[in-house]
Amino acid sequence: MKNWIKISLTAAILAAVIGIGVYLYGPNAEDAPRSYRMDVIKRGDLLVSISATGTVEPEEVIDIGAQIAGKVVSFGTDKNGRSIDYGSVVAEGTILAQIDDSLYQADAALADAQVRQAGAAIQRAKADLEQLKAKRFQAERDWMRVQNLGSSNALSKTDFDAYRAAYEMATANVLVGDAAVLQAAASQSQALAGLQRARQNLSYCTIRSPVKGVIIDRRVNIGQTVVASLNAPSLFLLAKDLTRMQVWVAVNEADVGKIYDGQPVSFTVDAYPDDVFTGKAGKLRLNAAMTQNVVSYTVEVLTDNSSGRLLPYLTANVQFELKRITDVFLAPNAALRFKPNPEQIDPEYRKPSAAPEKTPKDNPAAPTPASVRESHRPETRKSGIVWIRSGKYVKPVPVQIGENDGMMSEVRGEGLSDGMAVIIGQPVSEPSGSSESSNPFVPQFRRNQGGKK
Repeated sequence: MKNWIKISLTAAILAAVIGIGVYLYGPNAEDAPRSYRMDVIKRGDLLVSISATGTVEPEEVIDIGAQIAGKVVSFGTDKNGRSIDYGSVVAEGTILAQIDDSLYQADAALADAQVRQAGAAIQRAKADLEQLKAKRFQAERDWMRVQNLGSSNALSKTDFDAYRAAYEMATANVLVGDAAVLQAAASQSQALAGLQRARQNLSYCTIRSPVKGVIIDRRVNIGQTVVASLNAPSLFLLAKDLTRMQVWVAVNEADVGKIYDGQPVSFTVDAYPDDVFTGKAGKLRLNAAMTQNVVSYTVEVLTDNSSGRLLPYLTANVQFELKRITDVFLAPNAALRFKPNPEQIDPEYRKPSAAPEKTPKDNPAAPTPASVRESHRPETRKSGIVWIRSGKYVKPVPVQIGENDGMMSEVRGEGLSDGMAVIIGQPVSEPSGSSESSNPFVPQFRRNQGGKK
């Protein structure tokens, strides 16, 4: 008796399973509802923008180098008393590093001695000039007396000529003395220039900050020797003001015509993915770059960084605002692209007068019924279709498509509502018929090879 009850229960369960399978996969399976991928139309704001990628840069960066060669012997201290390093805040004139100055001290001392020597030479030249002037005075007096006597028995012709020659020679010697003074003065000026140069080179041994700012990069260590040649070796990279930053954005040549000065810009950085920063478009650099046959221009975006959250060289995902539309119906672009199979469409819309057809080439989003084609206004908006559930079928809802941001599109049309469910994709799994081979719930009978069961 118990065995009979077990057999009856097993048979009942098997019959139920077979019944469910026949309902889902049998001849009436097409009457069962389909599971489409769905989304909703919602009311909100739409931002039409140009997307690009850029890099956060300090507004003004100064590369501090060395004009002389030598070994770095020490670093200075920042305003907090710490040794100059990455991130140090420095004031104008702060000592950043000290280069060994022993050789330059010696050069300055030598130049100073040469200046003193040149000064002494001037004094000597002036003294010699005074002696020459005295000799000229004596020669002049003698010559005047000789001229009063004239040529006589008391003064021979030879003596007369000798006094004259002595006077003229003394006059010429005074001119030589004047030249010697000028030469000594020129030598002193040359020595002073050498001293100034030596002292300037000595001052270059002390590397100072030219402006107030923040050290972004320190490129030398204590004990390292720097060699100044045609290009000054870079020691520090200093950002003048990190409260004002720029984003250098590479904009495609196809979009650069839409960029203008003062254009609103928003961007995000990976360091703060949930925060949106704002700025304005600034200078457009004309030195275009070509990468893989794509021409792009660099646009400088100015932004405020008073909070100090933006760090130099962060990657920014930038949106240049072209148009902002508020309080409109937004439909997923996937809903406008969805195209059902003919057997999925409500029979009412399969009539020849209203049979869905392909949309124009300018809107491949969805099929367009006759009712939508009649209301199409190519000069204003593009026509489109969104599809909604209608029992076991789908039916079209005509819409007019406006702007889009790449994911959502502005739509207008009768019957649209906030939260309206629309189809964005085909069923997750399509029924494949009611044959025994495709229905896992239908028992499979194994047949013997001779045709005998």
